[in-house]
This record gives sequence, C-alpha cells and structure tokens, in this order.
Amino acid sequence: MQRMARVAGTVATGLALLAGGAGAALAQAAAEPPPMIGAPLPWGIGLQPSGGPIKDAISSFNSLVFWIIVVITIFVAALLVWVMWKYRASANPNPSKTSHNTMLEIAWTVVPVLILVVIAIPSFRLIYYQDRAVDAEMTINVQGRQWYWHYGYPDHGNFNYDSYPVPNEEIAAGQIRSLSVDNPLVVPVGANIRILTTGQDVIHSFFVPSLGVQKYTIPGRTLETWIRADRPGIYYGQCNQICGVNHWFMPIEVRAVPREEFEAWVAQARTRFAQGLPPGPPPSALAQQQPAETTLAEARR
Repeated sequence: MQRMARVAGTVATGLALLAGGAGAALAQAAAEPPPMIGAPLPWGIGLQPSGGPIKDAISSFNSLVFWIIVVITIFVAALLVWVMWKYRASANPNPSKTSHNTMLEIAWTVVPVLILVVIAIPSFRLIYYQDRAVDAEMTINVQGRQWYWHYGYPDHGNFNYDSYPVPNEEIAAGQIRSLSVDNPLVVPVGANIRILTTGQDVIHSFFVPSLGVQKYTIPGRTLETWIRADRPGIYYGQCNQICGVNHWFMPIEVRAVPREEFEAWVAQARTRFAQGLPPGPPPSALAQQQPAETTLAEARR
C-alpha cells in the first residue's frame, strides 16, 4: 500500500508539473504571438493575411463586395433558369408580345444604382483612410530607382541606404527567392509610419499586400501614404509597375520588430552609416542568417 501511495504521489507530481509547464507555455504563446510572414503561398486563394489596420479595412471591403457579387450571381442564374423553364417553346407556343414594362425598367435602373451606392460609400472611406497618416510617429522616405529601392529615415539621423534582392545562389534557410533582400525596411511594431514616395527615373510602385499599401513613386512628385504593422514579422512586396528590363529586381521586405529592437537597429545603422556602410538587418534577422550573409551588402559596395 505504501509503494502504491508513493507511485500515485509521483504520478500526481509529474502531472502537476506537466500542467504547470503547459500553462506557462500557453501563457507565453498568448503574450508573444509568433512572427507573421506576409508572403504569397502556392495555390493560395484570397487575400494575404492582414498585418495591420489598413489591410483589415481592405479585407472587410473585399468581403462586402464578394458577397454582393455572390448574391447578384445567384439571382441572375436563378432568373435565367426560371425564364428558360417558364417561357420555353413547348410551354409557350404562342408567346406574348408585351414589352416596355414600366415597373421592371424602373427596378433594373434603381436597384443597380443602390448597389453602387452601397459599394461606393465604404470604397471612398477606405481611399481616404489609406491616404494620410493621422498622428504619424515617424516618417520614412521611399525612392524607386532602376532597379532597387532607396530608403531614408529623416527622423532618426537622416541616414539612408539601398535595398537589393538576395542573389539566388546566396539564398539561405528562411529566405524566399526573388523576395528576400540584403537590407530590409525596418519598422517598429504598432507605430503609425508616414511613407513619402518619389521616383528617381521612371514610375515604380511600392506595394506590400499584407500591410495594405500600394503607392506609385513618380519622378518629380512626392506622394504620401502610411503603414502600421500590428504584429512582429516579415512582410514581402514587389514593385507592381512594369518599370523596365530589371523590374523583377525590386522586391520589398519590411521587417516589423519590437520598439526596443528598432531603437537598437537605428543606433547600429547610424554607426555603420557614418562608416560608409549599409545599416544591416535588425538583430532578430541576424540570428536567422548565416555569418557569410552579413557581408553581402559590403561586398556589393
């Protein structure tokens, strides 16, 4: 009996430890959501997952329009089936000559107008929501060049750097061919960031689907938009304006990191910029890369 009691006590202690460990793991997972990857997926259907409030609004508007289209499609299909059955030749050997039904003509004029109004109101609200940052915490300058991106941080020492794709032969684990870059655009999580775009040579387009941003970079003009990443992670995009023979050479990689890590990266970037070097990736990215990759930008210089 004593041996059974000791065994039962040991089992109970083990179960308690397991429960405590599982509870701690669940609490940590709830407190620290896993980093998000905003990128296209093979055979993906629908929009990319949302990483911020702009993409949330776009997804909501997309759902509204989708269900309106579904209802219209079902209604038109049912109407066609009913007309084919009701007014087939065998059922109506002597068809009616009636035309110009006033109520029908009013209905098929007014109903589409009302549908367009239902679509237009949230559409205009979304356009104005994307247009300007309200109470922006920082500004980033984005310049499209043939064929790479040039980023500047005027609020953090006015340093700037170039961003090129990682060559295929140097792609490492965790990187994506034709999307990963040597110097990503680094932003703090939860910050409203004003983006000012311009072009150096031809029209490019700064497009990051998972953050809901798409803005042209036009030579001689400065356009404004904004982004906010609510989750840490990597958000990929591309120039979606056909800008020349090396158009594919303009991927975008946005790394959203905690504010403490962002401040550490800014301090690192200032030091390296003073030495004539690019800023390098943030610490979390360095931990994921092989040592040889940290010298990619210096080698290109």
